[in-house]
Amino acid sequence: MSSNTVPQRRSRSIRQTSDLIKYIQDVGQVTVATLLGSTMLLSSVAAGGLVGLAISFRNLPDVRVLRNYLPSETSYIYDIKGTLLYSLHDEANRDVVDLDEVSPNLKRAILAIEDSHFYAHRGINPSSVGRAFLANFQAGSTVEGGSTITMQLVKNLFLSPDQTISRKVAEAVLSLRLEQIFEKDQVLEMYLNQVYWGHNTYGAETAAQSYFNKSAADLTLAEAAMMAGLVQAPEEYSPFVDYQLAKQRQATVLGRMRQLGWITAEEEATAKAQPLMLGEITSFRSSVSPYVTEAVVQELKEVFGNEAVLKGGMRVQTTVDLAMQQTAEATVQRNHALLRQRGLNADQMALVAIDPRTHFVKAMVGGVDYTTSQFNRAVQAQRQPGSAFKPFVYYAAFASGRYTPDSIIQDTAVSYPDGYEYYSPRNYDGGFMGNIPIRQALEVSRNVPAVKLGQEIGVARIIEICRLLGIESPMEPVISLPLGAVDLTPMEMAGAYATFASNGWHSPPTFIVQVTDSSGNVLLDNTPKPQLILDPWAAASLTDVLQGVIARGTGTGAQLGRPAAGKTGTTDSQRDIWFAGYVPQLATAIWVGNDDYSPLGVGATGGGFVAPVWRDFMNQALVDVPVENFRNASEFAKP
Repeated sequence: MSSNTVPQRRSRSIRQTSDLIKYIQDVGQVTVATLLGSTMLLSSVAAGGLVGLAISFRNLPDVRVLRNYLPSETSYIYDIKGTLLYSLHDEANRDVVDLDEVSPNLKRAILAIEDSHFYAHRGINPSSVGRAFLANFQAGSTVEGGSTITMQLVKNLFLSPDQTISRKVAEAVLSLRLEQIFEKDQVLEMYLNQVYWGHNTYGAETAAQSYFNKSAADLTLAEAAMMAGLVQAPEEYSPFVDYQLAKQRQATVLGRMRQLGWITAEEEATAKAQPLMLGEITSFRSSVSPYVTEAVVQELKEVFGNEAVLKGGMRVQTTVDLAMQQTAEATVQRNHALLRQRGLNADQMALVAIDPRTHFVKAMVGGVDYTTSQFNRAVQAQRQPGSAFKPFVYYAAFASGRYTPDSIIQDTAVSYPDGYEYYSPRNYDGGFMGNIPIRQALEVSRNVPAVKLGQEIGVARIIEICRLLGIESPMEPVISLPLGAVDLTPMEMAGAYATFASNGWHSPPTFIVQVTDSSGNVLLDNTPKPQLILDPWAAASLTDVLQGVIARGTGTGAQLGRPAAGKTGTTDSQRDIWFAGYVPQLATAIWVGNDDYSPLGVGATGGGFVAPVWRDFMNQALVDVPVENFRNASEFAKP
């Protein structure tokens, strides 16, 4: 709320009452004589409960706490362009606004039907309270209400809903006290933000958005009268439940406003005849993109905690571009069906797209269908990347200063002691190519040269580089690590490849650009602060070789007709197949497999099945993105 709202404005003293009792400041010291001065409390004498009530007043809450009261508010999650993706809250779906942000029509309608003497009394209205008490006493049950708006407010904030005399007296006492501390407009503002409007909707702003898809400031007289009529029994009178009954209640409110002289007969007739365009129930709505918003909420909770996220009224701008996100979701669903038609036994697919310039996540798909499985494979599933891990090895080799893309490496048989046995790496085709350039070894994804490089450079060094790239999944320094003998997430793969695309500049991948409170105060700012963590020459050299993978190697199915670099990944067991690649403006990793780790079928490779999916997505995502060349390694100093 802004600085002139109830919790932040300094309370000014109000005029002393002349027509009601002199209320004693210390509630615990309320005397019988003072109680007798109020019609409400005289009624309690007749009920025989005065002594007990006086004693109980010592335990009434202190209304001064409302000076710092901040009601719970709904948090909202938007895409990077401001499109709403999701709203989340606990029981109360509420947006808090200042009183001057509420339509005069709604203020008058509420006062007319709930408390037309609000600005005349000092918390209780003796005549209406006394009349209601006598009617209820004679009937032996509650048949008439006499609560002012102030009494309704203190009941909602401090008391139980029990219809008992003791509670009503406590309500009156607290109301008198409240209006000694706060001005009338402050009380009305608190009430309009606190009152329940049905369907888990609290506060005038949220109710206006729900019922009429507009701000509370823009409500017409007809809309305001219908909303005011809901307060007495929100679900019963809700136009979402019974529109005709809601119209009848609206007519009652309009009639009361005309009776008070607050509107003319012509205005009443016009409002009754005005067609109303209803909105929709906004509480507990489903997300536009649930895999994304669940990941965003998880990131928020890690920073702010669960309660702050659910009740803090946060405004969260995410990094995700909804148009690209929807393209990614459609691409996954469409290509999953096509892969199944081609005979691939694959149940799931995950995709992560990251902007290398910011490391903002632009799109993320955690599975084929969120409605059937909420497990987010993009950030939760750790799967073996196979040969898609090899770029980490080759980068380490280039960064060592001992190798270039044109260095010769032997693709020949080799064995390494591994415990009590020997480990002998094999190539996918079972053969060997002899002495070949490193460039060719990576382009056609030879396994033996990768393992040899790993031993030359040191597996520990490769792990160290992976940690620099933000990979946190457990890694063991095994001989076969260069072949992808490790479990990584698609998010980790996409983030690391994005750093290769940026020639070594890295920021932690994130789903969140900025978080503010409902007043616009910044709570979290994720403006990128990239750091150069890799050697630029080595990163550019790796990109040059990975362009060859797509141009003439195992990844020809990923050709885009523009400069692109990438790597296929296939595990020996054919349980996981990948393609991870990038252009200067976007890095994307795609994984395909089964949740139960069952094989995908004979001949399942990342180049044959996943590279075309990557191409499909990238072509759509880059439609309006200009073609850009990678920087040449010669522009950087060699280590």
